[in-house]
Parts: sequence; structure tokens; C-alpha cells
Amino acid sequence: MKKLKKIILIAAILFVILVIAGVVVAGLFLDKIVKTGIETVAPAITQTTVKVDSVSISALSGSAGVKGMVIGNPEGFKSANAISIGKASVSVVPSSVLSDKIIIHSVEVREPEITFEGSPLGQNNLKKIMDNVNAMAGAAPPVNTNAPVAKSSGASKKLQVDDFLIAGAKVHVVIGGKELTLPLPDIHLTGLGAGPEGITPAALIKEVLGQVTTATIKAVVGSAADLGKGVENLGKEAVGGATKTVGDGVNKLSKGIGNLFGK
Repeated sequence: MKKLKKIILIAAILFVILVIAGVVVAGLFLDKIVKTGIETVAPAITQTTVKVDSVSISALSGSAGVKGMVIGNPEGFKSANAISIGKASVSVVPSSVLSDKIIIHSVEVREPEITFEGSPLGQNNLKKIMDNVNAMAGAAPPVNTNAPVAKSSGASKKLQVDDFLIAGAKVHVVIGGKELTLPLPDIHLTGLGAGPEGITPAALIKEVLGQVTTATIKAVVGSAADLGKGVENLGKEAVGGATKTVGDGVNKLSKGIGNLFGK
């Protein structure tokens, strides 16, 4: 009897060790799978390069972290990157990962760096990316960029994001030889995809990037006085052979900036 109990105890210990090892191995593979997924799906949506340094996932707690995520600029812009995210954290309902709708409790993006290039009232790098996202989401015709187009976006999964926070964002803008770093107000979104249909990855990116783009353009236009003479080119927009200055552009911006992004 004692020998049987000893065998059972050893078997139980081995089982626990195997389970722990399985979780660790699965976690290692999940990290690589998610990293590859981000670098495959996101470029198909933004039509720019998207790189991630690392992804860490805890399958048991449903938490994940993303480090060093960089969204490149579309073709035609000089800056290497449009958005750089040092660190982001995600909390997911583990049981939903294998379902048709993945439920995400929260996403926190802290202190992202945004590089703004172009005219806030005309063509700029963020609006170009938004055009690409809108095209993928069915809101605009496709555009030509420097990123290869994937045959499938892999975006059939539906999502629900209960809480999405972007805090401490900064915008770097260079106009007329002057450079400014502008703070952005926190962006806080809730209940994304809360309905039965959820939200697609493309629609989620469209919503979040639209908020970021709108806040960035408002900040850039609001900095006109600090930019001085160089701002003359910042706000000019060709309209039927004429131009509009920043003052006219600000009025246009306040009336309906959302229309710039297909919202």
C-alpha cells in the first residue's frame, strides 16, 4: 500500500511538472506567434511597415505586453517612422482567445512618440495612413504605398475592447526649419465592439488611429503661433487655384475635422 501511494505521489508530481513545462513552452510559442501575427496583420491594414521588438504573454492570467512597436511612414514621407510605442499592456479574457470573439478587458499605451509630417489641413503622413486603413475597412478606395499587400488581412476574428487608454503621447513636428514637441491629451475609449457583432481589427485600428490623428492635427494647428513664420506653409491648402491660410483652416477644422478621416 505504501509503495502504491509513493507511485501515485511521484506520478502526480510528474504530472504537475509536465503541466508547468507545457504552459511555459506554450507561452514561448504564443509570444512568437502573436509577434508574427502583429507584423503580418497590421501592415496589411495600415499599408506601412510595422515592427515589434518583443511580445510577452501569460496564458494563465490573460495579460500581455508589447515592447518596441514601430509603425513606419507611407511612401513619399521623409521621416522613418510615424508612430513609436515603447510599451503597451493588454488584458484579455483567456477563455475567449479560441472563440469567434476575443474579449479584451483593457489596452494601455503609455507615452507613444508620434512624428507629424506634412500639412494638417492637406496631405500628411497620418492622414495617408488613415486613408489606407479606411480602404481596408471599406470606407475608401485602395491607395498605393511602400508596403506589400497581403492576400488576406487575417482580420476575420471579431474583438471587444472594454477600455482603451493612450496616455502621455507626444508629437514631434518640424515646419519651416522649426521643431516642436507637443503633448497630446489622453485618449480614452470604452465599449469598442461591445455589441454582438464585435469590431474587426481594421475597424479598431481605424477608430484608435482616427482619434490619434485628430488630436495630433488639433495640437499642430494650435501651435501655429509658436512655429512663427514657418507656419505659413503649414496651413496652406490649394483650393481651386487659391490657398487657405491657417486662420481659415482652423475654422474648417473646428467645423468637421472628422470628415478628413472618413468618420
